[in-house]
Amino acid sequence: MIWNTVTLAVSTAGRRSIAATPAASRKFATASPSPVSSAGRDHKVVIVGGGSAGLVISHQLLRSGKFVQDDIAVVDPATLHHYQPGWTLVGGGLKTKEELQRPLNTLLDSKLKFYNEAVNTFSPDNNQVTLGNGEKLGYQHLIVAPGITIDYGSIDGLPEALADPNSLVSSIYGYETCDKVFRTVEKLKEGTAIFTQPTGLIKCAGAPQKVMWLALDYWKKAGLYSANGKSPINIGFATGLPGMFGVPKYSAKLEELRKERGVEGYFQHDLVSVSGNTATFALPGGKEKVKKEFDLLHVVPKMGPHAFVKTSALANETGLVDVDAATLRHNKYANVWSAGDASSLPTAKTAAAITSQAPILVRNLLQSTEGKSLDATYDGYTSCPLLTEYGKVLLAEFKYGGEPKETFSWLGIDQATPYRAFYHLKKDFFPWVYYNSMVKGTWGGPKGWIQ
Repeated sequence: MIWNTVTLAVSTAGRRSIAATPAASRKFATASPSPVSSAGRDHKVVIVGGGSAGLVISHQLLRSGKFVQDDIAVVDPATLHHYQPGWTLVGGGLKTKEELQRPLNTLLDSKLKFYNEAVNTFSPDNNQVTLGNGEKLGYQHLIVAPGITIDYGSIDGLPEALADPNSLVSSIYGYETCDKVFRTVEKLKEGTAIFTQPTGLIKCAGAPQKVMWLALDYWKKAGLYSANGKSPINIGFATGLPGMFGVPKYSAKLEELRKERGVEGYFQHDLVSVSGNTATFALPGGKEKVKKEFDLLHVVPKMGPHAFVKTSALANETGLVDVDAATLRHNKYANVWSAGDASSLPTAKTAAAITSQAPILVRNLLQSTEGKSLDATYDGYTSCPLLTEYGKVLLAEFKYGGEPKETFSWLGIDQATPYRAFYHLKKDFFPWVYYNSMVKGTWGGPKGWIQ
C-alpha cells in the first residue's frame, strides 16, 4: 500500500525550544485541531510503543473524550505483548510465560489506529515519523514510549551460553530465556550459584535479586542450602552497584537479609564475559578484572535505548528521550512527550512508574492542546515489589531522590519489612489488574481505579 506524504501543520510555537522555560508556567500557542486526512496518514497524536506506557497513555487519551476514530495512532512492530514483571514469577516456577502474554492487537481499542511496524527515524522539525517500511506519519503531538532494548551481546559469550540447553546460564530478562531459569534452579544440586546485576540502565533494578531470593528459598526447602556455609550450594550476588539497592532504606534491609542468609556479596563487580563455567567481572575503572567459577549463573544483560531513539534529535547525551522531569514534555520540542523506560526521567524503570507518569503526561498534553499552562507534576513515583522468599515481598515505593513514598504507611506498616500480603499483590493481583485494567487506562496504581 503506497501512501502519499502529507505533513501536518503545527504552529511554530509548538516546535520551539523550551529548555529555559520553567516547568510550572510553560504555555504555548497550539494549532487548531486539524482533521485526520482521508488517507489515514496524519494523526492528532502518534504514540511510538505498544508496551505498558503506550497502551496506558493511548487509552487514557481516548477516555478523555477529546479524540475520535483514528485521531490517535500506536506504532509497534510486535505481535505479542508481555507482562514483563511476571517473568520473575516464571523464573521462580510460579507462572508460565505463556499465561503472561496477549496478542497486542487485542489490547488496543478499535478507535486507535495501529501500525504494526518498526520506526526508522523521527523528524521533529517536520512533525513526522518514518516507519521501517518507508511510510511517513504526520502528527500534532508525538509520544515516544518504545521502552529500552536488551543487549545480550554486551557480555561476551552470553548469547551462546543462554542458547545452550545444557548450560546452567539463564536470565529472566527475555521471553525466550525466562523459563530456563527455574529449570536451572531445579537442576542444581551442589556448587556455586552466582546472580548478577550490571552497572547502568536496567529495567526494574530489584529484579536481579528477586530471582536469587526465590532460588535460595527453593534450595533451602530442598535441604540444599543453609546460611552457615556448610551446605551443598553456596550463593553469591555480583552487582555493579556499591550496595544492594539504590534506595538507602530498602538497601539496608536487603543487606541485612544478605548477611543473615549467608549470601556472598561481590559489590562493584560488572560481568563482562562468560566462558564455560567461568565468569569474568570488571572492577571499578574497568581495567582490573576478576574471574569466578560457577555451577549456575543468572545473568542480567546490559540495556540501553533503541538505536532509532538514541541517534535521533529527541535524545539526550545518554540516548534517552530528553524530557522535563516534572511535566514529561520534551525539553526542546513542545509537542513531543515521553514516558516509561525510553524517557530520561531519573527514576527506576518499572511498570508501576507508568501508573503515575501516564496521567501526568495525558493531563499536560491536553492542557497544551488548549493553549493552557502545564499544571500536572510528576514526583518520580515508582515501585518495586521485591520478592524475598516464596510467600513474602518487600514493597519498595519511592520517588525522586530515593525518598520512600509508601502507600501503606498510614496503616503503620513499615514496607521495608517483607509481608505475605504484599506477596499476593505481586503474584496474583498485579498480573490480574494489569491486563484487566491498567493497559485499558483505568488503573492508577496507589490511587486505585480511575473513573
